[in-house]
Amino acid sequence: MPTWALGLLGLLALVALVELAPRIGLVPRRWFPPSSEIGAELVAQFGRPEFWTAVLETLKGWAIGLAVAAVAGVLLGLLLGTFRFAREFSASTIEFLRPIPSVALIPIAVLLYGNDLESELLLVVYASFWQILIQVLYGVQDVDPVAQDTARAYGLGPWARVRYVTWPTALPYVMTGLRLGAAVALILAVTAELVIGTPGLGQLLATAQSSGAVVAAYAIVVTTGILGVIVNLVFRAVERRALSWHPSQRAEVAA
Repeated sequence: MPTWALGLLGLLALVALVELAPRIGLVPRRWFPPSSEIGAELVAQFGRPEFWTAVLETLKGWAIGLAVAAVAGVLLGLLLGTFRFAREFSASTIEFLRPIPSVALIPIAVLLYGNDLESELLLVVYASFWQILIQVLYGVQDVDPVAQDTARAYGLGPWARVRYVTWPTALPYVMTGLRLGAAVALILAVTAELVIGTPGLGQLLATAQSSGAVVAAYAIVVTTGILGVIVNLVFRAVERRALSWHPSQRAEVAA
């Protein structure tokens, strides 16, 4: 059975479980509605302009934050990974900053920017930046030293070696970092909207929760899950396109 078919069956099984559990009393139906009611509310949300406004606001914060993190992570990763002194000089700083959870920065973000978009971007950029940077560093360190010495012997300068030797080796790691960073960026975008109150799906979810609209809250949660699946599929497609020459992608296509 194809992988996509197994994944679809797993999703259908989850929908069936959510439909069955409240109906047979495994969970209280008042706080855990069946999937049919959630689906009906989700369709109703599709017809409301404020729902699509919230989706666009979430996607805007996600896209801007991810773009900033991607540019900074790739450039800094190439720089630190290429020069040994820079890599060793920054190693302790990276290991100190990387474990700090982004949600711990919420008070700082609120103090600096209030509930504006900049607060959301601060959290999104900080969280996704480390996913990308670490992957790029791994990719640069995976470059074959013999290939580097050969390129140097043929007279290639530092930037030419980065373009023709380092970048092709690091690109699979870069794509993995972007895919992981995209998922983390979406999580932090919704979290910032939920906690800080910046416009988006998180704010819509907080409003539904405070007003006791349980089914609407579940419908918004499902929406965030759908966005996560779409983001993952898009980045996997981009990864396959960008790495069509790579042995791992050829093996996947052959399989």
